[in-house]
Amino acid sequence: MHRLAEELRRAGMSDAAAEDKTRLFDRAFGALCELTGGALPAETRAIWVPGRVEFLGKHTDYAGGRSLLCAVEHGICAAVSPRPDRRLRVRDALAGETIEGELDPALEPPLGHWANYPLTVARRVARNFPGALCGADIAFASDLPPAAGMSSSSALIVATFLALSAVNDLPEREEYRREIRDPEDLAGYLGTVENGQSFGSLAGDRGVGTFGGSEDHTAILCARPRALVRYAFCPVHFEELLPLPPDHTFVIAVSGVRAEKTGGALEAYNRASLRAAALVELWRRMVGEDGATLRGVLASSADAAERLRDLLRSTEAPGFSGQELRDRLEHFLAESEEIIPAAAQALACRDLARLGELVDRSQELATRLLGNQVPETVALARQARELGATAASAFGAGFGGSVWSLVPAANAEEFRACWEHAYRESFPEAAREARFFRTDAGPAALVLDLPSDLPAGLRS
Repeated sequence: MHRLAEELRRAGMSDAAAEDKTRLFDRAFGALCELTGGALPAETRAIWVPGRVEFLGKHTDYAGGRSLLCAVEHGICAAVSPRPDRRLRVRDALAGETIEGELDPALEPPLGHWANYPLTVARRVARNFPGALCGADIAFASDLPPAAGMSSSSALIVATFLALSAVNDLPEREEYRREIRDPEDLAGYLGTVENGQSFGSLAGDRGVGTFGGSEDHTAILCARPRALVRYAFCPVHFEELLPLPPDHTFVIAVSGVRAEKTGGALEAYNRASLRAAALVELWRRMVGEDGATLRGVLASSADAAERLRDLLRSTEAPGFSGQELRDRLEHFLAESEEIIPAAAQALACRDLARLGELVDRSQELATRLLGNQVPETVALARQARELGATAASAFGAGFGGSVWSLVPAANAEEFRACWEHAYRESFPEAAREARFFRTDAGPAALVLDLPSDLPAGLRS
């Protein structure tokens, strides 16, 4: 599958990663043949959907704040072909598991299973694009660690939507053209598919159960290779492109503590979102001014932050202590309004020492004010810095997951080995499920035509 590798290289993926992806596409194409009972249909498309690194922007997006983002070179390689009915079938080529359901606005996806994500997309597409729709057979192979804070669930949502969009030519539908004009709009829409909110005239539903935003989808759809993108949210708004130092790369540590968005972890994740919403509601109730997001409240006047602090000294919101809300406010103000603009300036000026200090502050505030860190992620960030990383931070929803480190490329493999050894010495139990790997900042999602150089046996 040389042509697929070449297209990925042209998009900005490193040579080694592009070659790795051809092997995953092989698995996906083979699984699609098994699913359809023959060779690949001529209409088959290939889809690449990356995971992402949240460089900075911990729990800021759904509150209207800023994030610094990039895609990674790990992700989902999918193959999709249209069906003559409204059935959606999705096969995990590596696990050998298949799920299915109808494109139906009354579809009930199972909670606590990966089927929840593609079937939620199927339900929302049926709701937002009524009328004639064809189903799809999708097979995918992924090297993205699941439940690791790298957006494996959002990547599956994006892959499923891109597949259904391709087989139904959704961009030609009037409903689509009215609300979705560019990749940023699509990212905002897919964020609402996940959290259940409406997007303009495209009505929402229950979503997947998480009260998140559209940061993940924006990184997946709008990333640039070898760079960070700075976005603000609610709505998605591009602010700045920041090339990464050309002599640096990322090393990712997957802690082995799964950042599941189910059960108690889902409740803890949603509580961070609900604290931000409680601040907005408190402002509306006590001040009489509407603010769609926390950043909207804070931008309403020059003294809005101090006025909100004053309210929190004497008033509480149902279900939250005053201290919880004060911590949430101070974290958002520091992360979105201070640290991210200063880090962008440090990157633009190549002041890497200053960048490291700012990222350290973000990590410390996540631990102290946001409360979404676990001992393993705290230790990984500290160990990375002690081993010489230019900067390092946990990322994603938290309560487990992964840590990124930005390191000189020439020493990346030696750093990776030392970091892994230090972690295994400190947390031998969690380290059994840990992974450490290098990645450059990679390209955004791509939809590709069926390659002409398919392996023997796959051609129709």
